[in-house]
Amino acid sequence: MSDEATAETSDETTGDETAGDETAERMEVQRTIPADAGTIFRVLCDPQGHVAIDSSGMLMSAEGEPVTGVGDSFVVHMDREALNDYPLGRYDVTVSITRFVPDREIAWTIRGRIRPQIGHIYGYRLEPADEGTLVTSYYDWSEIDPAWKEAGIFPIISEGALRATLGILDRTIARGGVAPGPPA
Repeated sequence: MSDEATAETSDETTGDETAGDETAERMEVQRTIPADAGTIFRVLCDPQGHVAIDSSGMLMSAEGEPVTGVGDSFVVHMDREALNDYPLGRYDVTVSITRFVPDREIAWTIRGRIRPQIGHIYGYRLEPADEGTLVTSYYDWSEIDPAWKEAGIFPIISEGALRATLGILDRTIARGGVAPGPPA
């Protein structure tokens, strides 16, 4: 297995990427997981999968069905005290899918009670690799609302947390995936 990390800025229309830019507003980390893309993608589409692989400790539980396309959403019950940075306590957010390419890529933004909405994006890209699937986890805050840019609080999640989530994803897949969530 290999791990690789890069901080990047990205132009979504051309796909051009610049690694190592000091003004980067995007992080990416990679790990090869010894499983097929479909198995990994099922975990990433499942609300319980998000909770199972979270390394921040903020995701407490989730409600909703596995997502199947752009515009789908589910609710995640959060506890910001895990980060010990802002006294938000427990609250709910809605994960709203913004990109969905089966077995290849999934991305989402978070909607909550905070106004203006923040607009950061989390996602995963899956690519075939000799020893399984190369999984890229990314976190992009390049298009957040200007009020949040001025606050200077991004990134909220560290590169280490993104990397740890990939390790937990690998472990979750090795153990057979995600157990069903509690009844609604």
